Formats: sequence, structure tokens, C-alpha cells
Amino acid sequence: MVVQSIERAFLLLRFLALGPLGVTDLADRAQLPKSTVARLLSALENERAVEQEASSGLYRLGAGLIDIAGTVAPGRNLISTARPYLLELGDVLGEIAGLSIPDRGEVFYLDQTESQSEVQVRDWTGERIPLHVVSSGLAILAHMPAAEREEYLAGPLEPYTARTMTEPDAVRTRLEQIRSIGYVWVYGEFVEDLHSVAAAVLRSDGQPLAALHVHGPAYRFPDPDRAHDFGVAVARAAEGLAEQLNA
Repeated sequence: MVVQSIERAFLLLRFLALGPLGVTDLADRAQLPKSTVARLLSALENERAVEQEASSGLYRLGAGLIDIAGTVAPGRNLISTARPYLLELGDVLGEIAGLSIPDRGEVFYLDQTESQSEVQVRDWTGERIPLHVVSSGLAILAHMPAAEREEYLAGPLEPYTARTMTEPDAVRTRLEQIRSIGYVWVYGEFVEDLHSVAAAVLRSDGQPLAALHVHGPAYRFPDPDRAHDFGVAVARAAEGLAEQLNA
């Protein structure tokens, strides 16, 4: 019970790291009862890990947590360190760039840039999606330890669209290709009219820490003549971020 409470508390802190939220929004995102969220927030508030805004009633990260985080070298903060890479990718590729991390068979979207286009694409920040249906998930899955990768592939690989790859052997072949070229394109496998490209951000031991991706509407992204160049750009950004984080 104690371990579960700690896990749930950290889940709430992850969401609050993205911006202030109320009890109802936190409960919806964490898929927890409002009473549980309220109890956890009360405990976190007692430890100054969160604080409630007087004007709005929303919760945000507290000074106590920020004090602890401040003892960590700035280069270790994943979101702030990745942000310049996301902005550059968004500028170069002309679409939304995002950051995600692996989380128990899913990718959790931590951050994304704004689109330069008048036609906006949904903000996936705070969402969790199975590894095999999105480019960031496949990039991460390709570099997971073999035993963990096989455990995931042994489970049901649910299709999200008619294009979702669900045959384990086909996915294995695809993962080998990802490891070989360093990036992966996904065309309408999660949402039919959405295309994306991603590359894994690796730890010094070769294990996946995160993934960078760029996504856009199928009608304009990617330019067929530049798909490879876009993939290389994302892979290089992921390598640069990994080098900085592992320094």
C-alpha cells in the first residue's frame, strides 16, 4: 500500500510538472478517484511538494520539491534540456516536435512545441500510448533489453487503425531496421491522418531514456522527397540530447 501511494504521488507530480491542475483534472489524467487524489495532494502539500494557488484553487509544484530539484545539475533536467532540441526540430521540419519517456509498456508524453501552421494538431502532452503504435514508442522499444522487448511482443498488440502493425515477427523486423538506421516513421498507425518520425535518446549503457518525435497531418507531412532527411535530423537531435544528458 505504501509503495502504491508513492507511485501515485509521483504520478501526480509528473502531471503538475506540466502546469497547474485541479483535483478533477488530476483525477481524470491519473485515472484515480478524486478522493484519492485529494488525500495525496494533502500529504504532498504538508511536505511543501505541492501548493495550492489561492486565486484559482489549482495545484502546482511547491517550493519544497523545487528546493530538492535545485540540487540536481541543470543538465540533468530532461524537459528543460530537451526543449532547445524540440524548438530546433520544430523550426527545421515545420511541424510539432515532442518529448516522451517509456512507462511500463507505454510512452508518456512530457512536452511538445507549438505548430507553426494555422491548422493545429492535438497536444498529446500527458497522454499514454502503447509502444507499438507510435513512432516514439517503437524507437524506445527497439532499444529496450531483449527480454523486456520480447515480453512486450508476447502480449496482445492491439490495432488502433488498419495500418497498425500487430504481428510480432513483423514488428521484430521493424525494430531491427530502427536500430540500423536510427529513426522510425509511422504513417497513420495510431491516428489515420497523422504521420510521425522519432528517434530514441539513449543512456550511456545503450538503454532508452526517452524519445524525440515530430508529427504532423498526413496531407502535408512529410514531404516524400525529404522523409529520410527529416529522419536523420531527428536522430541527430536525439544523439545530441543524449550526449548532453550523459556528460
